[in-house]
Amino acid sequence: QFHVVESGGGLVQPGGSLRLSCAVATLNGYAVGWFRQAPGKEREPIGCSSSDDGRSYYREIMKGRFTISRDRAKNMVYLQIDSVKLEDTAVYYCAADRRPGCIVAAAAYDHWGQGTQVTVQV
Repeated sequence: QFHVVESGGGLVQPGGSLRLSCAVATLNGYAVGWFRQAPGKEREPIGCSSSDDGRSYYREIMKGRFTISRDRAKNMVYLQIDSVKLEDTAVYYCAADRRPGCIVAAAAYDHWGQGTQVTVQV
């Protein structure tokens, strides 16, 4: 079983910031994507970190407040959320897949974490 574990979720006030972490077994050759699922909604992609050069790519509507980065030495990928909004309340997932580059689509990933809950409230 390929190790993928999210952490860093919790309660945050609107306008605040939060950094989620994703620990994976290895980043060598693996793309990592970030996704979220709000209550009553389908899982949606946020963006991904390329296996080739660590560059990040985002779903168009997610650009601006979300930043994905990776620390290859630690086998960690991070999701920074700035200017948090109430509608950011969701379970956030990361997923890994052995491929060149990365794809911003859930179907492209084989290995998923259990998710970490982010709740935004006043």
